[in-house]
Amino acid sequence: MEGNQTWESEAWAPSRDWLGPRETRTGPSLASVLNELPSAATLRYRGPGVLPWGTLEEDEDDDEGRSIQAFAEAAQMELHESHPSRELPWPMQARRAYRKSQAREQVTYGSGSRAAHWIRLLSRTKEKMKEGLQTLKPWAWTLKKIGGQFGAGTESYFSLLRFLLFLNLTSSVIQVCMKLLPTWLGGPPPGPPGSDTSSLCGSYSPQTHGLVSFPTQLFNLLSGEGYLEWSPLFYGFYPPRSYLAVTYLCSVFATGLICLLLILHRSVSGLKQTLLAESGVLTSYSHRVFSAWDFGLCGEEHVRLRQRIILYELQVELEEAVVRRRAAGQTLGQRAKVWLVRGLFQLLVLALLGAAVYGVYWVTGYTVTLQETAVVQQTPLLKLAVNYLPSIFISGVNLVLPHVFKFIAPLEGYTRSRQVVLILLRTVALRLTSLLFLLISLWGQITCGGDATADGCKTCGYNYKELPCWETRLGQEMYKLVLFDLLMCLAVTLLYQFPRKILCGLCPGALGRLAGTQEFQVPDEVLGLMYSQTVVWVGSFFCPLLPLINTAKFLLLFYLKKITIFSTCSPASRTFRASMANFFFPIMLLLGLAFSALPVLYSIFLIPPSKLCGPFREKSSIWAQIPESIESLPQTAQNILYFLGTQAFAVPLLLISSILMAYTVALANSYGRLISELKRQIETEARNKVFLAQRAVVLNSQNGAF
Repeated sequence: MEGNQTWESEAWAPSRDWLGPRETRTGPSLASVLNELPSAATLRYRGPGVLPWGTLEEDEDDDEGRSIQAFAEAAQMELHESHPSRELPWPMQARRAYRKSQAREQVTYGSGSRAAHWIRLLSRTKEKMKEGLQTLKPWAWTLKKIGGQFGAGTESYFSLLRFLLFLNLTSSVIQVCMKLLPTWLGGPPPGPPGSDTSSLCGSYSPQTHGLVSFPTQLFNLLSGEGYLEWSPLFYGFYPPRSYLAVTYLCSVFATGLICLLLILHRSVSGLKQTLLAESGVLTSYSHRVFSAWDFGLCGEEHVRLRQRIILYELQVELEEAVVRRRAAGQTLGQRAKVWLVRGLFQLLVLALLGAAVYGVYWVTGYTVTLQETAVVQQTPLLKLAVNYLPSIFISGVNLVLPHVFKFIAPLEGYTRSRQVVLILLRTVALRLTSLLFLLISLWGQITCGGDATADGCKTCGYNYKELPCWETRLGQEMYKLVLFDLLMCLAVTLLYQFPRKILCGLCPGALGRLAGTQEFQVPDEVLGLMYSQTVVWVGSFFCPLLPLINTAKFLLLFYLKKITIFSTCSPASRTFRASMANFFFPIMLLLGLAFSALPVLYSIFLIPPSKLCGPFREKSSIWAQIPESIESLPQTAQNILYFLGTQAFAVPLLLISSILMAYTVALANSYGRLISELKRQIETEARNKVFLAQRAVVLNSQNGAF
């Protein structure tokens, strides 16, 4: 150790002679050393204002101010006055010279400087408005506190919940403005059809008459029947008015488009963080240690939260580094064994998914048989249980199988982030296929199994005997799924999580250890949000106020989960990347939105609407209202709208889209090459430092020899 210190003192102590006058120095000049750098050629062509090394050394004592001035002028030309001086990474002398040159130009070019001043003022105003909007986000401090105490992955769940709350609130405003308001502005809607009202498609009497008992009222509230069946909550309530039919249908497409744009915006912003995280640029430990601290923090609590966030990020990096190191050291036989195990587990997962899907299809069909029995019809509680039987089965499957997937994922040898992705994908497949087969079973009842010549569907195109208003029936099923999901969340929280926490606290011995410490399972909670939102997207056409119900549900869920996580949960022992969550969660929402579009579009274009309820009664299809409304427009408007559906418009649009896509790809490739060049420059700078250190040692040894 002492030898190393002696060597360092001998190697670096004489370097102070470089600060002395030039005539007292010995050995090669500074210019000759700098010209030998690997990046010397690149440095010479950096741009105007950068002088050669020899010229700089000749006047390095007398012309320091001139070089700084030239540096500032060159930087000014490069930046085009786009940044204020305080934002530039310059020394103070260069900033002062830059401000003086700006002042002289403002005197010389009065009008141009005023225009630049207004441009800078506009950009600053825009930045301040953006900062103000950031401060208006609800629960910002709560999310920061959750991220500091439980990790960024848990914070991403609450951020997603806040985003979905805003999404449902926006959808609710659209539904009210385009469905409820036109209904009430056009006059009071007609009442429900009576039992004596009949047509070729049978009769429809949604409301019960006479005195209704409390159990029946409770049954109607939970199932959406009775007084709720003929209310603004469901499709059948809205009267057959042409303008209402158009706004009703347009609200579906407007809601879908706005949700798509908002989710895309969120996924693109998360994609940037994911690409940086996966590229390895921001995952080095040096970045976490030296660049992750926020020196603007004030207060002891903020400091502790930031320390915990950095701790969780380092924990994720270390966990994944261990798994990658272990995988890199495997032999060919070990890798083959791992792939064989993964294949067997994939077959097991497919078998479980197939059994769950078949169970949903069987339970839905068996529910219809049970509803026709006399015992069920006479017992309200039993009738309620039978009506909720598909929802109960789907919720039970969604509650049990994710734990099986969670047990399987660590055995496959993936990193923690990959395990989370696999669990999410498998559970998404389970939930979406369960919902899909529930809808397929209901469509089989509506369309008589797809047989249009069957006795029940021959007259009206749908099973009018069992389902006189099939749209309301679909809305009731989605309403029950959303409501039962909320009841399940309340039951799990109040009847399982809180008693388990109390038992763990009161019994510090073996019983307390058996109860264990609860952890907030982010994948399960996120999938619950995604499933609930997909159900709302499917049912919003048949149950227009379902987004409003889901808004209240998510608001209650936010505070319920907040109380739960701070009261009963501890930080997760194994975490995952928040950057992956910021990108992967919106992708799952896009998948749910695409899935929900299929049943809605199928119902709009292919299934005939009910003849006794809804705004599209007496139409051959729901979409038929749009061509009829277009025909009532002036001829010029008709020609424009019909032109939008012709090849003369579609082909140029396709060509322009292809050109824009090619331009975007070329721009992305150029940015990629620029990033690669910058990385090479960073490597060159590192080699420069090594070279300079070696030259310093050589020069010091030569000076010592003299």
